[in-house]
Amino acid sequence: MTDLKGKVALVTGATRGIGKGIAIGLGEAGATVYITGRTLTTDENDNVSGTLLETQKAVNDVGGNCIPVQVDHSDDEQVELLFERINNEQNGQLDILVNNVFSGVKAISNAYGEPFWKHDPSLWDAINNVGLRSHYIASIFAARLMSQRQQGLICTISSWGGLSYIFGAAYGAGKAACDRLTADMAVELKANNITSISLWPGIVGTEQMFAFSQQMNSQDKSQPETATFEDYYNWETPLFTGRVIAALAADTNIMKRTGKVQIIAELAKRYNIVDEKDNRPVSLRSLRFIFPSAVPALKQYSWLIPDIKIPWFILQATMLQSPKI
Repeated sequence: MTDLKGKVALVTGATRGIGKGIAIGLGEAGATVYITGRTLTTDENDNVSGTLLETQKAVNDVGGNCIPVQVDHSDDEQVELLFERINNEQNGQLDILVNNVFSGVKAISNAYGEPFWKHDPSLWDAINNVGLRSHYIASIFAARLMSQRQQGLICTISSWGGLSYIFGAAYGAGKAACDRLTADMAVELKANNITSISLWPGIVGTEQMFAFSQQMNSQDKSQPETATFEDYYNWETPLFTGRVIAALAADTNIMKRTGKVQIIAELAKRYNIVDEKDNRPVSLRSLRFIFPSAVPALKQYSWLIPDIKIPWFILQATMLQSPKI
């Protein structure tokens, strides 16, 4: 098990999904984990699943110490107050920031299948305000704390949508910007021994992704994007990402990765990480993932396909041939 005892982490957007899994993974390793989100307790009038208190219980159940803070990341003042609280309660210590909060899933779902110009310009803000912009704001305040101790790790959850078309122009531009933000922050943070990394999970089985897959499965079964979702092939769990980030935080040579995009499944292989079912999905640029996704009949023979990584420029060309993977 990774040992993060004595470390202080902040995971933004942790009421459900990847954020919840990351918080559990860091708590499992012994860290004190602050979590943020807009929903503290269950509201009978709210049909969105997940609350901060539910995540707190899950983190505490695996041995972590979880501190929920209700924050709307579209409000900069609330974000600043969050970091002031961490500063006061932890004597200025913050070792890990995970920029995960994202409020654009509903907007993406509503806009899916239509070109950007058929939607109101506010679609950009719905996808990139609590997402790209909020990552920048949180990183400012985190870096101010981390620089005082001359150490820290900032992970920004991104997507291969920054490399190739997935969910539309606004989404792709936002994810590409997340990767660029990570790289440029790394340049300016390096002198203070703070690492900045962009992380690409694969297809993660979150509550919202399962709902989206059901929407996809109701469409024409002959479409290649439908085949990608219909049997949950090579899906990752939220905890898988959490365990990988915990391993990153414990890596004494982590600075060598600063400014780079890192794929969760590839880091898991390097650190010998498995999910809660002892599975280790392959990288989204592995032949073992790409071939069966393109030809569903190959899935039952996937174990025969070598786990070889495709170079980035070939991966991009491959993805552009099937842009809705």
